[in-house]
Amino acid sequence: MTKKSEVTLSKATGEDAADIHAMQLQAFMPLLEKYQDYETNPANETLERRVERMNQEFVDYYLIRNAGNAVGSMRVKKTDQYQYWLGQICVLPQCQGQGIAQQAFALIEEIYADAKTWGLATVVQEERNCYLYEKLGYRRTDETREINDKMTLCFYEKTLK
Repeated sequence: MTKKSEVTLSKATGEDAADIHAMQLQAFMPLLEKYQDYETNPANETLERRVERMNQEFVDYYLIRNAGNAVGSMRVKKTDQYQYWLGQICVLPQCQGQGIAQQAFALIEEIYADAKTWGLATVVQEERNCYLYEKLGYRRTDETREINDKMTLCFYEKTLK
């Protein structure tokens, strides 16, 4: 029997910006190369832009840790009362497929226990991501946004009781 990994979330500070930026480069660069979405891909953001995003009001960044080691990050934006948006969710490529993201989603829902709805967007062409979000109870909306001839974003929502 495999031991379940020890996934924790910790609120990121400005001091974590460089680490988050480095992890997002690793996690999103393959998608940037595949889809060439230079305007929207987090791997194409500067460290300065990352710091600006981290300092936005109504936005929190979290480091995803596994057994104490930073292995990813996620951005939570409060869009309205009881409504949150998840963005720039990443887990380092070498740590994917271990259930880390699933545990991180469960933890973020505990932290924001007041949430009635969660939203997020992902690349339609990335079936593994779509599968993960659907497995976690997210339902695809009718909204899509074509980024270029290689890539379309689709949107998901999860309603909590």
